This record gives sequence, structure tokens and C-alpha cells, in this order.
Amino acid sequence: MAQPFIVKPGGKISLNGSGEDFNPEHSPEYTGSYRKKGDTKKYLKKLHKQMLRLQELLYAGGEHAVLIILQGMDTCGKDGTIRKVMAGINVQGCNVVNFKVPTIDESSRDYLWRAHKAVPQRGKIGIFNRSHYEDVLVVRVHDLVQKSVWKQRYQQINDFEKMLVENGTIVLKFFLNISKDEQKERLESRINDPTKHWKITDADIRERAYWDDYMEAYEDVLNNCSTDWAPWYVIPANKKWYRNLVITERVVNTLEDLNMKFPEPDSDVSKLIVE
Repeated sequence: MAQPFIVKPGGKISLNGSGEDFNPEHSPEYTGSYRKKGDTKKYLKKLHKQMLRLQELLYAGGEHAVLIILQGMDTCGKDGTIRKVMAGINVQGCNVVNFKVPTIDESSRDYLWRAHKAVPQRGKIGIFNRSHYEDVLVVRVHDLVQKSVWKQRYQQINDFEKMLVENGTIVLKFFLNISKDEQKERLESRINDPTKHWKITDADIRERAYWDDYMEAYEDVLNNCSTDWAPWYVIPANKKWYRNLVITERVVNTLEDLNMKFPEPDSDVSKLIVE
């Protein structure tokens, strides 16, 4: 099911809902053949069981790592995706890294340094909540670096991800696509619910004013950095339950495609005796 959401490498995508480059399956409201959350529960439960089994194979084999990159506008559901998609897995085999404003130490190094050192080791799943793509998004929208600087980063990022893939890391990149109206509702729900006040800041409201600029920046990211080795997926995310289903299925299918097996024991187990 996740394949229709892939951004074809070398192709062109539009997020504004118009024009020949717009794919209806990328629409924030799209839910395929499903109409409500209840329709997905049984299948999602099955996928989570598969993921747990596959994670054990991944850890036991130690030949591959899986890096999941989540990007999107504020309130798009990155935290919720992590909770729901990874529900039931062994937390010892999964690391989550949040990319916020670079520290002084990080700013004194190349922009990919903090991402590279956070890449999961073989046998583990790593999740980037935001990522190195902030350095072609935020810096562009707020004119923090010159165009000539952020524009050359597309190829640098592609080369970086290719190197990771060639060394055993599977890179899965998901853009959680919500509509501007949906973001408005989610921000207002945080304002109106005292238990969610901690989740909203003045900066969230200020950033919303740059919506169109961010959409343009994301389109360029998707068009320039969806590659054969690390394609982007545009995930319809207005309906949280559908978002969770699509991403879980993509992760499970990716792990299945590795055709993993448990490694052979170092000794003849049949001859082992426990006194």
C-alpha cells in the first residue's frame, strides 16, 4: 500500500493540491479504501506482531540498521507516529533522536555531523524526529544561510544517505502531510486544553505564518532528495490512524524484504548440557 506514496526519483511533486504534478494519493485527507479507524485495527495489530518478530531478526543478525526519518510541519504528528508505529517493539532495539536548534558544539561543525553520529548501529532501528533536512528547510525559510549554501546541500545529503545505505543502513523518509486547516485545529486544541499547554509555544504560531514558504521548501526537498537508495514517501496525515497504518506497513515490508534469518550458533547446540 505504501508504494503509491513514494516520490519517484527524478520526478516532480506538488503539495498545493493543483496542477499536473499533484498526486491525489498525497492529499492530507486521503485514506484509500479505509473509511474509519476501526477498519484498520485488525490489520494494524497483525503488522505490529510482524514488526516485533522482524525486529528480533534485525537485532540477532546485526547486519543492517534501519533509519526512519520523520519530517513535517508543526502538529503533523511525529511524536504520535513514533508512539503508535513502534508500539509493542523491544525498546532496547530502538533509539529516538530529536533534532532541535543546534548547540554551540554542533554549530561549530559541519551540519551533517550531528546526524551522522546519531545514525543507529547495525541491528537497531533509529528514528529521527526532524533531521538533517532542517538544514535545507529552516535555514532557507528564515534566510539563515545564503541560497548558494543550502542549494548545494541537496547533493551532499544524497551522497551522505547513499554512503549510509552502502554500509548497511536502510533509510526510510516520511513527510507527514497535513493541511493548513488541520494544523489550525490541532494548534487550537492545544490552546484550549490545559493539559496540552506544554506542547505549544509562541514560536509554533509564528512559524505558521511561513506556511507557504515551508511548502515550497518541502517540495524542493522531495523533488531533489528522493533517490533510488533513499526515496521520500508523502504520507497523508490528517487522519492519524491512516498515517500510522501506512508507515507501519512500509516499515514491516522493508524489513521483510531483507529476507533475514537467525544466525547460526557458534557451537553445536545439540551437544550442550545444562547441569
